Amino acid sequence: MSDYRRCYVPGGSYFFTVVTERRAAILANDVARDCLRHAIRHCQQQLPFRVDALVMMPDHVHSIWTLPADSCDYSKRWGIIKKHFTQSWLVLGGAEQAVTASNLLHRRRGVWQRRFWEHALRDERDYQNHFDYLHFNPVKHGLVKRVQDWPYSSFHRWVGQGAYPVNWGMAGEEFVELSKIECLGE
Repeated sequence: MSDYRRCYVPGGSYFFTVVTERRAAILANDVARDCLRHAIRHCQQQLPFRVDALVMMPDHVHSIWTLPADSCDYSKRWGIIKKHFTQSWLVLGGAEQAVTASNLLHRRRGVWQRRFWEHALRDERDYQNHFDYLHFNPVKHGLVKRVQDWPYSSFHRWVGQGAYPVNWGMAGEEFVELSKIECLGE
């Protein structure tokens, strides 16, 4: 068994990568987007947090969260979100990967990988770099040539709030870091 350690900082901001089981390309569609939105809202009712940015790729999700000053348990939040998403997804006819005997024993379905990757954001520059990375991800993976063309991203909200110009992050152009994000709130 590995000795996996996570960094928990009350009130911290974190970058996450959550991957589907066996990297199945099930997420980049409107049903998955609605299931994830509802799962996040369901979790926020129990354990508040702010979603600063999010992008749904076909087989993974990147997100940045900021937790309340008195809380650092993002693992419990992801557990709630993944469970609620899975239940809704399967009821709506969503696909899952074959479930192993071990998964059955541990009451796991074939929708999400068991673990997720997290990074505690150290400062404003680290936050900005991950914020840009997250939004540029559909272009990086060759899914679109312009960030604005990917519908499963918080990029559109941030354009509306003036954090990005609408043509930011086009393929073939040099990746340009924004100097500052104004409006980090919802």
